[in-house]
Amino acid sequence: MYCSSIFIAGLRGEVIAGISAGVVASLLILAFCVYVRYCRRKKKLPVKHTRRKTTRVMEGDSVEKSAKFSYEELANATDNFSLANKIGQGGFAEIYYAELNGERAAIKKMDKTASKEFLAELKVLTRVHHLNLVRLIGYCIKGSLFLVYEYIDNGNLSQHLQDSDRKPLSWSDRIQIALDSARGLEYIHECTTPVYIHRDIKSANILIDKFFHGKVADFGLAKLIDVGSSSVPTDKMAGTFGYMPPEYIFGNVSPKVDVYAFGVVLYELISAKEAVIKDGDEIKSLVALFNEVFEQPDPNGGLKKLVDPRLGDNYSVDSVFKMAQLAKACTERDPRQRPKMRSVVLALGTLNSNIENWDLLLQKYCSFESILSAR
Repeated sequence: MYCSSIFIAGLRGEVIAGISAGVVASLLILAFCVYVRYCRRKKKLPVKHTRRKTTRVMEGDSVEKSAKFSYEELANATDNFSLANKIGQGGFAEIYYAELNGERAAIKKMDKTASKEFLAELKVLTRVHHLNLVRLIGYCIKGSLFLVYEYIDNGNLSQHLQDSDRKPLSWSDRIQIALDSARGLEYIHECTTPVYIHRDIKSANILIDKFFHGKVADFGLAKLIDVGSSSVPTDKMAGTFGYMPPEYIFGNVSPKVDVYAFGVVLYELISAKEAVIKDGDEIKSLVALFNEVFEQPDPNGGLKKLVDPRLGDNYSVDSVFKMAQLAKACTERDPRQRPKMRSVVLALGTLNSNIENWDLLLQKYCSFESILSAR
């Protein structure tokens, strides 16, 4: 199987004995099977929403009812959108801090030219709810388009990796943030009906809360596909350069687009380098940089040179190597060779749990996945 070859390649076989390891492996596999059966059963059932009433948002479009704020409420909460309350700036939006009904919030103010992005995000976040997806509180339409989210204390992952003034994330925090983000993506890929594709996964769109857990944000480019479909056509390339996979230029998108971008994020977590690197006159992608290392006779030596120097010696070389292998699997040129987010979550979960017989567990997980897929 592709999954087995991905995680076994480059790893020297270690014979791990002991009753405790076997018990842990068995329990994890059993829990995984129960979880997969639950997700598959959930896909077959019609989605039940607690809020059935719809609110007209724009002519010809509707979304499930979400809290609707007045412009006056948002203006009062942000001191009339003052510069002092501005906490972020995007390509077509400004972000403001606010307190609404006793809850801290982040308000995204968008121009009306971004109506498609506004509607996409509103539709997704009123339908899907998960601990590792940013929570939508409500919206407003008056002059501009406004989306109101829960406030996330620690900014985004890109800021933590690129800002030298911030305290560097520990290696354990980086694994946890990767696992949290993978769980959020697994949910929209595997456990919702319809299935959603984010299409703009990057470190800047992964928010970090006060407990240093990750939440996937910014669903403005999200697409949905019918359950059972492998891809959908698109007449417009969307996303961020450096995170877009090679097949994107052919006009089809699938959940494997998000998997590729997530692999780039894993490389960022290891190296704290940007997705696209400029070295003098040469521009190189982070994927290409790591691929060069994997082509070396001893990849470990090259990987050590790419690790974020701010980590010092406070990381496991073996753990970094395994995460780099996972990133390589996610960024394979052929989308069919990339793992599903389900497998990515399992790999990061075992890495986060410090389970030593990593190779054996991944082989068993992949075997179970193939059996379940065939049913």
